[in-house]
Amino acid sequence: MFNDIEEARRVFDIEARAIQNLKSRLDERFVKALDLLHECGGKIIVTGMGKSGQVGRKISSTLSSTGSPSVFLHPAESSHGDLGVVARGDVIIAISYGGESPELRDLVQYAARKGIPLISMCGKVSSGLAKASDVCLDISVDEEACPLGLAPTASSTASLALGDALAMALLRRRGFRERDFAEFHPGGSLGRRLLTRVGDVMHAGGALPVVKIETPMREVIAQMTQKEVRGVAGVVDGSENLVGIVTDGDIRRRLEKSGDPLSEKAGDVMSLNPKTIDAQELAEKALFVMEQFRIQTLFVVDRGGECPRKPVGLLHLQDLIKAKIR
Repeated sequence: MFNDIEEARRVFDIEARAIQNLKSRLDERFVKALDLLHECGGKIIVTGMGKSGQVGRKISSTLSSTGSPSVFLHPAESSHGDLGVVARGDVIIAISYGGESPELRDLVQYAARKGIPLISMCGKVSSGLAKASDVCLDISVDEEACPLGLAPTASSTASLALGDALAMALLRRRGFRERDFAEFHPGGSLGRRLLTRVGDVMHAGGALPVVKIETPMREVIAQMTQKEVRGVAGVVDGSENLVGIVTDGDIRRRLEKSGDPLSEKAGDVMSLNPKTIDAQELAEKALFVMEQFRIQTLFVVDRGGECPRKPVGLLHLQDLIKAKIR
């Protein structure tokens, strides 16, 4: 009886062997291809027909997202005007297992006329495409995972793995960093973490609960109740420097020591030297500080400004959660 699980395992084994064999064939040709890509002053044009084209689209996308501008060019469309996207300074990566796709012919000839470097990924290193290339990378496989031996499977996997290897090696050569990746992915969780600043999510202006040292506690509590962030107030001195903070916890603790804390001043109840964070810091750092000191609010200052200890904003843990930093 046909076993689905065994069939899936057979496919995994064949495709894993294809990648392992590819790994063993890596040589100076890979380095030369990488040199061409690293020296590229324009775009990396990736092209291919059928399944090779689908793999090429993914490789192109990976290159672009990791700091190497790339576009996918459909070889059939290139013969009808889209060759205009290819310019001097570009490098072409052409993927074709057999290396004889007729749709690639015009593009290959154009590259030769214009002196545009051509890197091919072929399973037949004696093919026309391989011979026309500056560098040919061998993606041959011993067998396809398709039981009919027809559908590109192991060869597609090998092509994709080789494309990823090129992209990652190129990333390292260029010193591409996590922050650079975030710049290209502002809509993702990593982008939010690495691009969102404290100043982007803090409460400021009229929403800022700030009182003076001599402010009566009745007024302090009113500030703590009426502002957007409730249950906290910053205390400033005559120079508007933040010197303390009053929280619900401070009031409860003061109640244990004083019979009538409402008759006192903010300076009598406040906790000294509250934790602060600069407005230009990453919001992720604010989250780290809150978790490290087990607090839910942080007053924000502008340490590079004229009054580095003056509160310019207030950040609550819920603000970071809403911004999907956590």
